[in-house]
Amino acid sequence: MNLAIILVIIIIFILLLGIKVIKQYERWVVFTLGKYSSTRKPGLQIIIPIIQSMTQIDIRERAVDVPSQEAMTKDNISCSINAVIYYKIKADQVDRAIINVANLAYAMSQFAQTTMRNIVGRFELDELLSNREEASNMIKEIVDTKSDDWGVDVLSVELKDIIIPDDLKRTIGKQAEAEREKRAKIITSEGELQSAKNLQEAARLLAEAPGALHLRTLQSVNDISSDQSNTTVWMIPIEIMEAIKWLGDSFNKKK
Repeated sequence: MNLAIILVIIIIFILLLGIKVIKQYERWVVFTLGKYSSTRKPGLQIIIPIIQSMTQIDIRERAVDVPSQEAMTKDNISCSINAVIYYKIKADQVDRAIINVANLAYAMSQFAQTTMRNIVGRFELDELLSNREEASNMIKEIVDTKSDDWGVDVLSVELKDIIIPDDLKRTIGKQAEAEREKRAKIITSEGELQSAKNLQEAARLLAEAPGALHLRTLQSVNDISSDQSNTTVWMIPIEIMEAIKWLGDSFNKKK
């Protein structure tokens, strides 16, 4: 009788060991006698102890840091570059992340390092600095294709830092400064050209309208005379001076 009670207790204990609760963000891969048998979803699950075993998989989004790597650009400039990969395991393919790869995070990081060096070699330094998003997308496509066998969906790849030698930084800075000065001079010259055209058009209009130049002169004199501290200098057109001279000559002849 005591033996029967002990056996019942042992059976109940074993059954309790086989009761598992799977969280919403988890999937459990079940192996029966060492062979893959099923993937268990969230909720209360029961396995057969000793005969079956379960491996837990987290299907939430993960971030893997790709360590800084020395890479050579297309124009033979050495630079140091690092990145971060965002990925998640597909809920319906979690068995691949267990069966097809031993250490998923390490494998993703190593493959991304190799891919990153290859992609950097396709760009010149200026292109890499200005088209960082394009390089990131190229790395993402290659890593995503490779990781399909591991049941992984690569969400994005972001290049974090592109470090170049200090002497090259100074050269790039001088080049950027020269480019800014060039644009400033172009803008200034375009402004002067437009101003000259406007003055030319204004002079033409004043010349075509009778008395317009004199009215403009009187307006300028009025503006100047409004401030008592100014010294007014009268400018008389040469035509008036010639007229006065002609009148004087005529008067002398009559005398």
